[in-house]
Amino acid sequence: MRSRAGYFGVFTALALIFSYVETLVPIQFGAPGIKLGLANLVVVVVLYKTGWREALLLSVVRIILAGFLFGSLFSIIYSLAGGGLSLAVMAFLSRNQRFSTVGVSMAGGVCHNIGQLAVAMLVVETYQVGYYLPVLLVSGLITGTVIGVLAAEILKRIQGLQFR
Repeated sequence: MRSRAGYFGVFTALALIFSYVETLVPIQFGAPGIKLGLANLVVVVVLYKTGWREALLLSVVRIILAGFLFGSLFSIIYSLAGGGLSLAVMAFLSRNQRFSTVGVSMAGGVCHNIGQLAVAMLVVETYQVGYYLPVLLVSGLITGTVIGVLAAEILKRIQGLQFR
């Protein structure tokens, strides 16, 4: 008998490893704070294989642990805002058969950046950081596409596995 807790532990560990790997990659995408979001690959796979509740739990646990291990309190706050909005939109869109995994992930990438920008506006108490929105929208589309393509391929390869 397979254990849901065991699978959750494996997914959490994998998401944390991906978060750590991203801290080691010295690639700058032209603007501060932009990264590929490899840990979100695990969240998208879990969303499709087990549902939004498990994906939400995984996302929150991963963000808090990664924040304490590799980040700061501010990184936790920004990531929770972005991750929460992103997951809400992805969970809604994934129910609709008209959106592919890539499309759902793209929307998630864009919404993640919008959520983080909204928190930044609250923290710095100005709307002037909104000038950064076009850059974040483009980066969210690009990274969401990459994560979506990878997630679709992984989902295709693990199609027969059940995690419930």
